Amino acid sequence: MEQFMHFWENIQSWQRMVILLGGMIFFWLLEGYYPLFSFSWKRYKHAGVNLLFLLTTVILNLLLGTITIQACAWVTKHKFGLLNMVHLPLWLFILLGLFFMDFFGQYAPHYAMHKVKWMWKFHMIHHSDTKVDVTTGTRHHPGEWLFRETSTIIGVFLIGLPIGMYFLYRSVAAVFTHFNHANIHVPEWLDKPISWILVSPNMHKVHHHYKRPYTDTNYSNIFSLWDRLFGTFAYADPKSLHYGLDVLNDATDENVGYQLRIPFNNSIKTDY
Repeated sequence: MEQFMHFWENIQSWQRMVILLGGMIFFWLLEGYYPLFSFSWKRYKHAGVNLLFLLTTVILNLLLGTITIQACAWVTKHKFGLLNMVHLPLWLFILLGLFFMDFFGQYAPHYAMHKVKWMWKFHMIHHSDTKVDVTTGTRHHPGEWLFRETSTIIGVFLIGLPIGMYFLYRSVAAVFTHFNHANIHVPEWLDKPISWILVSPNMHKVHHHYKRPYTDTNYSNIFSLWDRLFGTFAYADPKSLHYGLDVLNDATDENVGYQLRIPFNNSIKTDY
């Protein structure tokens, strides 16, 4: 376990990028063999649009990610945070670190973006995709990154997250994002047991249904236990779902300029 954490404490940027792109490519290929939906669409164009949003996230991470890294260094140096208050076996430290960071890095900001109108306007870009696949997980307005990373930094301080755990969390979260959004057919006998503890593909697809109440469910990324704990868990046959948003024209989902302006477009009405 010590060697495992040593790797994450010293992981190089190129290795993190390999994990990010490797997971995406793996599920991209898997979609071709076991698709959930056979969309009539230009797959490469759709991916290109979503990867443009990924590029903005990567740039923001490069420019501002050092703030989070410095926060990790500070809590480690000063032994600050919940996980630094007790002595835990390393395996339990890792598990609890991932579990609580799924709350602060994903569940909490995700829930907030569905409840606060001006934050929701930024998050709408993610939900506006009418052809959900592995690349949809990278589709976020640059402004949304600020919400998520602010909540992540709060989590780093409260939990006492060291840098190695932060990089491990980011990589695990990325793989689960690819897994959950991938347009892959997972039989219910397999998917449902996964969803008892972890976020499964069919479970997350419910979140991408085009209207409420399903849109306001399943906020977790790694552990479905957060949704079960707070009563936001939902499960449905993915074949019965319709992707997108009922307040947007489906034809605009690949118009990058239009999507980037959604948070500032007062003509778009929303119930949030």
